[in-house]
Amino acid sequence: MIRTARLLLRQPHLSDLEFVYDLFGRAQMVAHRPDPTPEDRETCTNRLLRDIGHWEQHGFGRWAVENDSELIGFGGVTVSEHFTGLNLSYHVHPAFWGAGYATEVAGAAFDTLGAQRVIGLAHPSNPASQRVLCRAGLRFERTTELRGAEVALFACSANVV
Repeated sequence: MIRTARLLLRQPHLSDLEFVYDLFGRAQMVAHRPDPTPEDRETCTNRLLRDIGHWEQHGFGRWAVENDSELIGFGGVTVSEHFTGLNLSYHVHPAFWGAGYATEVAGAAFDTLGAQRVIGLAHPSNPASQRVLCRAGLRFERTTELRGAEVALFACSANVV
């Protein structure tokens, strides 16, 4: 577990499944994805199991993010399946958007894990996510394609700490 100024970051647990379904079952949470269809229970279960498995395999991964003992999202770094580097991601419940929590999670990821290269992906129509990546120290590198959709690739290299 890691504590930031306002957050508790912990490994995800199966008991987080209802929150995962509430989060990714929302249209506004998936609006900027290649497939903007809200996720069903099976997809959410697989997502959570994949995150738990990443922790078991690598010893790090996306955290469950709590504020005042309330689960508000997920975020952290994972091994990228499609690009070179660790992939920084953050998913904050819409009720908590605009409070700087995604930026705080991104900062914690940099403070706790050394890496040669960290990347972040954002849909071109999602400037809020792009701002979080820039505040975390990543810079726009190029536009690329992921799962048939255009995404902006941001990166930070050379021993990120």
